[in-house]
Amino acid sequence: MDWLWQALAIVLIIEGIGPLLFPQRWRLYLLQISQQPTNHLRQIGGVLVVVGIVSLFYLVR
Repeated sequence: MDWLWQALAIVLIIEGIGPLLFPQRWRLYLLQISQQPTNHLRQIGGVLVVVGIVSLFYLVR
């Protein structure tokens, strides 16, 4: 179960790099995302979840 906490820590580090190094670009990026249609965001989220599950499946084996 420790690997789950390690993976979460890595995700937090990676997600924090953008706003830390490029706060203005990050703000514009979030503004652009917030203006996307809900269905588009849902599709992107679904694709990311599927890619993450498949990647995890192959990495854990």
